[in-house]
Amino acid sequence: MKDFVIPWDDRDMGTPAKTGAPVTLTVDGFAVTVPEGTSVMRAAAEAGLQIPKLCATDSVEAFGSCRLCVVEIEGRRGTPASCTTPVAEGMVVRTQSDRLMKLRKGVMELYISDHPLDCLTCAANGDCELQDMAGAVGLRDVRYEAGDNHFETRQGGHENPLYIAEDDSNPYFTYDPAKCIVCSRCVRACEEVQGTFALTIEGRGFDSRVSAGMAGDDFMSSDCVSCGACVQACPTATLQEKSVIELGTPTRSVITTCAYCGVGCSFKAELNGDRLVRMTPWKHGKANRGHSCVKGRFAYGYASHGDRILSPMIRDSIHDPWREVSWEEAMAFTARRLTAIAETRGQKALGVITSSRCTNEETYLVQKLARAVFRNNNTDTCARVCHSPTGYGLGQTFGTSAGTQDFDSVAQADVVVVIGANPTDGHPVFASRLKKRLRQGAKLIVIDPRRIDLVRQPHIEAAHHLPLRPGTNVAVVSAMAHVIVTEGLMDEAFIRARCDWDEFQDYAAFISDPRHAPEATEMLTGVPAAELRAAARLYATGGNGAIYYGLGVTEHSQGSTTVMGIANLAMLTGNVGRAGTGVNPLRGQNNVQGSCDMGSFPHELPGYRHVKSPEVRAIYEALWGVEIDPEPGLRIPNMLDAAVEGTFKALYVQGEDILQSDPDTKHVSAGLAAMDCVIVHDLFLNETANYAHVFLPGSTFLEKDGTFTNAERRINRVREVMKPRNGYADWEVTQLLANALGAGWTYTHPSQIMDEIAATTPSFAGVSYELLEEKGSVQWPCNAAHPEGTPLMHVDGFVRGKGRFIVTEYVPTDERTGPRFPLLLTTGRILSQYNVGAQTRRTANSVWHSEDLLEIHPHDAELRGIKEGDWVKLASRSGETSLRATLTDRVAPGVVYTTFHHPGTQANVITTDYSDWATNCPEYKVTAVQVSASNGPTDWQESYDAFSTRSRRVLPAAE
Repeated sequence: MKDFVIPWDDRDMGTPAKTGAPVTLTVDGFAVTVPEGTSVMRAAAEAGLQIPKLCATDSVEAFGSCRLCVVEIEGRRGTPASCTTPVAEGMVVRTQSDRLMKLRKGVMELYISDHPLDCLTCAANGDCELQDMAGAVGLRDVRYEAGDNHFETRQGGHENPLYIAEDDSNPYFTYDPAKCIVCSRCVRACEEVQGTFALTIEGRGFDSRVSAGMAGDDFMSSDCVSCGACVQACPTATLQEKSVIELGTPTRSVITTCAYCGVGCSFKAELNGDRLVRMTPWKHGKANRGHSCVKGRFAYGYASHGDRILSPMIRDSIHDPWREVSWEEAMAFTARRLTAIAETRGQKALGVITSSRCTNEETYLVQKLARAVFRNNNTDTCARVCHSPTGYGLGQTFGTSAGTQDFDSVAQADVVVVIGANPTDGHPVFASRLKKRLRQGAKLIVIDPRRIDLVRQPHIEAAHHLPLRPGTNVAVVSAMAHVIVTEGLMDEAFIRARCDWDEFQDYAAFISDPRHAPEATEMLTGVPAAELRAAARLYATGGNGAIYYGLGVTEHSQGSTTVMGIANLAMLTGNVGRAGTGVNPLRGQNNVQGSCDMGSFPHELPGYRHVKSPEVRAIYEALWGVEIDPEPGLRIPNMLDAAVEGTFKALYVQGEDILQSDPDTKHVSAGLAAMDCVIVHDLFLNETANYAHVFLPGSTFLEKDGTFTNAERRINRVREVMKPRNGYADWEVTQLLANALGAGWTYTHPSQIMDEIAATTPSFAGVSYELLEEKGSVQWPCNAAHPEGTPLMHVDGFVRGKGRFIVTEYVPTDERTGPRFPLLLTTGRILSQYNVGAQTRRTANSVWHSEDLLEIHPHDAELRGIKEGDWVKLASRSGETSLRATLTDRVAPGVVYTTFHHPGTQANVITTDYSDWATNCPEYKVTAVQVSASNGPTDWQESYDAFSTRSRRVLPAAE
């Protein structure tokens, strides 16, 4: 296995990089030119000269506490700390002298005198900066006699009052105060990088120590979110991964991309041999800039979990037990079934569903399987049920189906609108970057039925929280536009230059109607008119305005309308085409953007080009040697409807659990049960596999090569960290299936698939693995016009030409509350779990969220006699389930909220089949429900659990 050779300098430069006018100085006789504001320490590092340091690291601002980095500067008295001393033109610095050596050695003696000398058995041996710096300053002995210290548990037969026991409460890392040198790097990382402020320095002088919160708190009970920033910043073994303690210091690393949310963080997978020891966020990752969250940093254990299925399995009926078979037998069985269905029911009785968790190359092959082998367009993706309205809405208004900015852009935003998203839970690394900008003075507007963490946290508070009633997004966005237009706050010059002026006139007449005024919509939306007006004025006049939105916008019957309304707001105020502005969807899964880019929708070929276009079809027909059906295929809901009707009989599902993630669970199960051949290609026997006839074991992101495309259109490499435990990467499994059906595909590496994508897809025309190795990542469009990618879209003009204002009429959802179902249910995610939980539930993350809970306002709970922790029945017109209740004022009276991470709850048995008018994206966020006391699981849950247990039976392997 060839490791990825990092083409960037991966050293710790001591202090963060700065921007400014060039300054030239001399360090140890070497001239070096750096930006104004750069520290002397970093300037020396740029010249290849490492100054000893302990409290300094380039992920946080300089602190100047350890005094190990002292230097001499001509014309200045004393020995200033190089980390806190900025460069000056003509400065002459010396980093080495007898005087400096004596000072540094004395400093190190003091540190070592209060440090356990157990280096040979310490988990950080070979990876300890204290150890390295002792060697760098030439420390060979310590003159101080043993006395009071923090590391001996007993002294002279008495308990040592200075000693504090190790904190082992966190499942992923330990805190050993005995090894702490109080450099404050962990505290500063928690503040500056993560923005949680969970850690402090308690006590003074020799009594100083790192504290995780209030007195009596440990790392589990504190506000710590286990992002790992403190562990990464620690220069000793004070904060250490338990995996390193158990498995040893890693000896090699491979750069890859996280397979959780749409932020697309870059990681160093650090290993001993082929055993993964830890995942460290890579400092050169352009999406995460060296930061991570608890999922990406620690929750990779599912890859080696005992539940993983590593051998193909087949069965004739879903009522039979599974039988393990060889890959050859599995493919032959599958090919026979699919061929028989095609012959008897027709080619259009077959279809595929791609996954937003799989690579671009894998999803490209799955849609190619449908079009070139099944010979139909029955291909859809899980993006259907999350962000399909983004593709439609932004395509209609701006001309491209993706966000406009890179994540770096948030650092230049003056006003940020977060609507229908909960970044601290769903996109925590982006949330940390957002919070940093808010601490610097940017203003925040939150539009959400729930009081998410961003509304109020340590050191940040939203200027406005608009707690709208679920289902009224369009009315709120239109009311904001009404204020901007009627008060003359729009950017007329931008609209005239960049948008269709005649369409704007029609839109302005529509939106100026008094029925869109905040006062007229207040009773409908529940948002106070004065607050909404103030928010609209702030967005329109506050400088660079950026909008970030999530599933709380798209998963509605008017999801596409809301996306278009958001685009209208951005165009109205001229907040498109420059840094710090834009319309930015926060994609839920790691490759939602990529799966859409690759042509996974039934009406589009790769690059969002309609399948009806003969010119586009001709490109693929010439390459693939087959005729492509010009008629769009079936969407996921249509596949299930057709299955119930008896006309759709076979489905290949790669990496997606539609039974748990799609709405109206009973309808999904009925559709799956009606099919003759369901092929599930996944890591685990998921809920959909209960209805499968073929199970093809999948590979994790650690076991494959490929690319992911994140929410900012960034194409990142995924690199094989270890060989697939099942024998094949996912793209190889799809190729085996295609060839079993006579396709004759001959790919030998995913780079060849990307070459085919680049040759056929204009926005990817310049993308190759060679370019990604050179640049690290690029953002599409990447082509002859933009050879290094496009961080900001629509800079000089919209992709479609003139920006298009579209009338956004509010149409109430058909899902209404009433006497039987008086409450509104909305759903979302939690930090520690991911999507349907198939991965995170098989890690220690479950200690934070072991079950789905129903959030209910104390007033609604009191009316129903419900107390904290009670079992409640949650019922809708579609079904019912039971779960435990938690009382909170995060939700308003009349609104309840739950997550959907645990199959035992099956929250989607409650949700309806209502969907977005343009894309069929389900209306997860608005379901009329009733909540009542319960004694435990419902009859449906118990019967489903029994069915699931029967369906997962596996015959013992033959002797």
